[in-house]
Amino acid sequence: MFTGIVEEIGIVRRIVFGSKSIKLSIQCSKIMDDVKLGDSIAVNGICLTVVDRKSDEFTADVMPETMRKTGLGELKVGFVVNLERALRLSDRLGGHIVSGHIDGTGVIMDRVREDNAIWLTIEAGRDILKYIVMKGSVALDGTSLTVAYVDDKCFKVSLIPHTASITTLGSKEVGSRVNIECDMLGKYVEKLLLVNVSEQNSKSKDISLDFLIKNGFA
Repeated sequence: MFTGIVEEIGIVRRIVFGSKSIKLSIQCSKIMDDVKLGDSIAVNGICLTVVDRKSDEFTADVMPETMRKTGLGELKVGFVVNLERALRLSDRLGGHIVSGHIDGTGVIMDRVREDNAIWLTIEAGRDILKYIVMKGSVALDGTSLTVAYVDDKCFKVSLIPHTASITTLGSKEVGSRVNIECDMLGKYVEKLLLVNVSEQNSKSKDISLDFLIKNGFA
């Protein structure tokens, strides 16, 4: 579990390609203070497991499903990535609850500066946009942000100078792809509603003329 508060920008040092997977080594410093084998680290918002470590880098395996659902397959040696260690129970929840399980990707359609802020317009599919709500939370490449606009084709977020300077979003250009994780609370609510509707429909199908007669209603 994460908060969407990026701790450090890392640099991709090595990529070892499998047929559908990769082994990713990332150079970093700050987060390596207490990283152990088996720890979870969010890389551009994707929860990965540390399988090897050195004083200034860690390595993680990326399975085919993660390659299909995220933008990790576009990484190259020298690219920069957002990093965050897993949340500790004693930490402040400065962003929002982020699982590190990406729902899909979007593309930056527009980038506009307004005084000290940078507006990013993200184009995404309906499977993503149905969970995006005005003033709700969304994680882009692992960065916790507030939705400032949404319609049936895109949504917008605004970056303060601090966020732009300590994450990769500050250097993302129009056409760049970003990993999107929607607020998990919305997904749980949807699941519960669908189950309830399904149960109600199932019960209604059981009510027939024979059922009513047997129970004294006809």
